[in-house]
Amino acid sequence: MILTTPLKSNSIKILLLGSGELGKEVAIEANRLGVEVIAVDKYPNAPAHLIANKSYVIDMKNKNEVLEVIRREKPDFILPEIEAINIEALFKAEKEGFFVIPNAEAVSKTMNRKNIREFAVKELNLKTSNYKFVTSYEELVTAANEIGFPCVIKPVMSSSGHGQSIANTQDELIKSWEEAKEARGDASELIVEEFINFDYEITLLTARHENETVFCEPIGHKQKDGDYIYSWQPMKMNQITKQKALNMAKKVTDGLGGRGVFGVEMFIKGDEVYFSEVSPRPHDTGMVTMITQSQSEFALHVRAVLGLPLEFITYGSGVSAAYKSKIDSIKPTFKIKNNAFSKNSFIRIFGKPNSHKGRRMAVALVYGEIDSSLKQAKSIIKTIKELK
Repeated sequence: MILTTPLKSNSIKILLLGSGELGKEVAIEANRLGVEVIAVDKYPNAPAHLIANKSYVIDMKNKNEVLEVIRREKPDFILPEIEAINIEALFKAEKEGFFVIPNAEAVSKTMNRKNIREFAVKELNLKTSNYKFVTSYEELVTAANEIGFPCVIKPVMSSSGHGQSIANTQDELIKSWEEAKEARGDASELIVEEFINFDYEITLLTARHENETVFCEPIGHKQKDGDYIYSWQPMKMNQITKQKALNMAKKVTDGLGGRGVFGVEMFIKGDEVYFSEVSPRPHDTGMVTMITQSQSEFALHVRAVLGLPLEFITYGSGVSAAYKSKIDSIKPTFKIKNNAFSKNSFIRIFGKPNSHKGRRMAVALVYGEIDSSLKQAKSIIKTIKELK
């Protein structure tokens, strides 16, 4: 592998479409290999903008604006890091010879819950919960009654759990409908899913390129309204169930193809494994790998993009816990106790330019036995104070 230096005529370039906290870590890992990073987002001073060699602020849903940046910068690799991107621009860029990660078709399938669910069920024959798609409140009521209560309602296209809810009775459907319609993303169609009373859920990070596929240890996680609160690795699983999960992740990622890290989400009930969703990029629950592995999910993503070997060492178990803002601020300031920075723990501040209630602003990472590490991580998050 020949590596280069940024900002030269022969530089290897990656263009990040989306520059949040996950993109920031990808940018850091790319910088470590001398890769030039161009970070793009809809607002200035996004986290990856602070790390990148160049940055742009554009309307990510505008086909012409996305293509203009791609054609101007001529990147070797285009890395979509969020769902809210004009997919037509990616297909057009691919036709013009640009390398979309993992590929435009995979991005199109995974950014829309309808596309990926039908791909998983009809083409890959994967086990999932029962589901129906609806476009009106009347259809929602009919579908929910057919599937049964409780049921899960989500927009077909949104990020970080926005617009997702559980309706326990028919009376709660109007609230779920309103929440879904207010979500960022495409809420013109909703998916109504059977609520599986699962034992636990996992993310199985799968890194692949044309010559190799590797799996990280399964990650367990706690979510609220579809948004991750904390995660731990490894999730204890019996060998039979774990192998089923590995087989499913391999089938999904082989079906999608291309290069990079995929976050494959699954529900586990007994020995049964149900496919939920897949992200063709590093996953928020996978931030725990920054403390549990020699190569984090972000380092593996960059290696996979470049076609480098994907070997890594698992150090041991650990926990991540997200800190969400409790106030609105144009100059986020955090008071953090010194014991958060110990021999087995640290904080990552994302560097978002402003905060609002519920916005994810930092993550605590703790290395060690899961029960004690989870308790320590929760304590760290609980003691963070935001200053006005």
